[in-house]
Amino acid sequence: MFNKTVFLILAFSMQIFSSEYTANMAQNHIGEKATVCGKVVSAHYASSSNGEPTFLNLDMAYPDHVFTAVIWGENRDQFDEPEVQYNDKNICITGKIKSYRGIAQIILYSQKQVSIK
Repeated sequence: MFNKTVFLILAFSMQIFSSEYTANMAQNHIGEKATVCGKVVSAHYASSSNGEPTFLNLDMAYPDHVFTAVIWGENRDQFDEPEVQYNDKNICITGKIKSYRGIAQIILYSQKQVSIK
């Protein structure tokens, strides 16, 4: 009985702390801190837009995108040209999944949130 209880607690804990989703699945996990993995199929640095955002779209290109990683201009110095560095690469992004205009996104503050697969 004890071993089964410990196993269930550990299994539940691992699920909470190591949730990993595809770009398509992210929309169903808004509000969770998780890891989202996919291929960067479009990337854009909007240097003349308010906040100077960089957008990394996983698995589906803009305007049909299903997930976007956003790097605001104030955090851009934490990255080395992310629109070039990550474009066409399989990556995983960790952070809190939010929704913007119905599209799942994670805001990136540090390169530590990104791993190349």
